[in-house]
Amino acid sequence: MAMEKKAIRIRNTEIGSGMPKICVPITGTTREEILSEASKIRDTSADLAEWRADWYEDVFDSGRTGKILEDLREILGGLPLLFTFRTLQEGGKKKVGREDYVRLNNMAVQSGRIDLVDVELSAGEEVVNAVVKTADAHNVRVIVSSHDFHGTPSREEMISCMKKMQALGGDILKVAVMPRSREDVLTLLSATSEMAGKYADRPIITMSMSESGVITRLCGEEFGSAVTFGALGRASAPGQMNVEDLAVILKLLHRDR
Repeated sequence: MAMEKKAIRIRNTEIGSGMPKICVPITGTTREEILSEASKIRDTSADLAEWRADWYEDVFDSGRTGKILEDLREILGGLPLLFTFRTLQEGGKKKVGREDYVRLNNMAVQSGRIDLVDVELSAGEEVVNAVVKTADAHNVRVIVSSHDFHGTPSREEMISCMKKMQALGGDILKVAVMPRSREDVLTLLSATSEMAGKYADRPIITMSMSESGVITRLCGEEFGSAVTFGALGRASAPGQMNVEDLAVILKLLHRDR
């Protein structure tokens, strides 16, 4: 039985209806690079921006990180901002302890400058619950995510993972995997279609990374993935297309549905 799905409106962007929304990551390592990238993103086809804070050299300095959040909010204007500290074990740039991970995410949420925060399912239920609780109190949406850079789990495992994310209170459920064959790409699409059609009552984001998985970044409207990631310069994950090329393809696919 299909679930009734609810789209999520963040500022002027509705996630979970129509074309997949395009998120462009900010991957600068210095304050200057970060703010320069944000200025450029504002003038692209991006629907939202993601600050990949794990790339920032001084991310554990709460004062400097807080100031960048303030500057990003001013530069991006009405463009929704997602805060992400991707941990080393899930493809990020820095190692972080559990307490520091919670503290950093909660600081970003409490700053009043962000619209969404990403928390990794692998951090554990206690961590996810802590971030969700803070986010709910500050009207910030939570993406609960899982990234597998080594392979593609079975369809059943990916669906089970997303069900757990939903049970923990994630507003958006995200799974990214690495394909080792064409069949792996089909497995990801099958899991996406089944989760979106039968079990999810909220938006989901899925992707098969690397060049062989590029198709999964384009066909979300057909299979049920609500957001896709496009690069402006440096990509934050394997297989990301240029944001403007991505926008053109998504519009063509939407028009011809």
